[in-house]
This record gives sequence, C-alpha cells and structure tokens, in this order.
Amino acid sequence: MALYGSLAALRAQTAQFTGFAAAFAYLEALMRPDSEARKRLAAIADGDHHREELSEGAYVIEQVYETRLRADGFFESHREYIDIQTIVEGEELMEIADIARMTVRQPYNADRDFIIYENHTDASWLRVFPGQAAILFPTDAHMPTLRIRTDPMRVRKAVVKVPVASILPAEDPPGSGRAGT
Repeated sequence: MALYGSLAALRAQTAQFTGFAAAFAYLEALMRPDSEARKRLAAIADGDHHREELSEGAYVIEQVYETRLRADGFFESHREYIDIQTIVEGEELMEIADIARMTVRQPYNADRDFIIYENHTDASWLRVFPGQAAILFPTDAHMPTLRIRTDPMRVRKAVVKVPVASILPAEDPPGSGRAGT
C-alpha cells in the first residue's frame, strides 16, 4: 500500500526498514537549497534527467519535465524497486491503484523493471507538491506526472529507487524497545 506525506513522517514510518536510510539521507540533502543534489537538479534542462547512484543498491533519477494530460499518461508498477517520488519544484497529480485490480497492457520488462497497465478509472488521486513524497510499492500501480490545472507546469522531481530486497527490518528500530534483546 502506498504511503504519502511529509519526508519526516515517511522517514519515521519506514525507520524499521534498513533499505530506506540511504534514500532519506539523499532526500533530506535534496531539500536543502545549498546542497550538491539540489544544485544538480536545478541545472537539469527541461525534458532531461540524471541518474545518481546512492548506497545500499538504491539510486535516484533526477528529472525535469512538464506535467501532462491524463490521456497521455499510463499506469506502471515495478517488481525489483520501490519508488519514493518527491517534488522539489512545481506540483502534479498522481493516480494510484492496486495492481490486483489492473489489467496488464505490457508484461514485465526485467531490463526496465516495468509493467504497464490498461487505463483504470477507479484509482485514488494524490496531489504531490514540494516537501511531500509518495512511496510506491510493487503492488501500487501509479500514473504520475499529471497536470493539476489546464496548463502544464514544470516539475523538478527526484525518484529514488530502493531495492525491494534491501527492505529488511532493522535489528533495533527506534522506539521498538528491543535494544539488548
């Protein structure tokens, strides 16, 4: 099930899973205006993207684009990676639906870790804006990059890809009371 909220809230909700640490360290740096990550994202031209390797097998795709009409969007999901989609500039709509309710249009492409689904009109909508993020798991079909209003909007965004295999419970998550057990 997808998670949505502030970076701080999402970090707290995923603290028990070791694989998210590198992703949130990067995202916290990205939100600081003077960080190297923020400067790199600001330098990306419209319609372009940059991939940056993180630790623990995670990586980020920094991208700049204009939001699009829903008719130009499509639902996708991934098997090997969990997405953490974070807006730095602009805002967009994102639709989310459980893959159990979807019909596959293009089967799984292992090279791209990508499944594409037929249109689905019974999805939930998220409005994603700076400081907010959506964590999308393999069961979450999602259609990001959608316009909120009539006109397109430029979006500067980071999509952190966290390996599903790296999401193992930490030995002593904060507040678990398990320390020393």
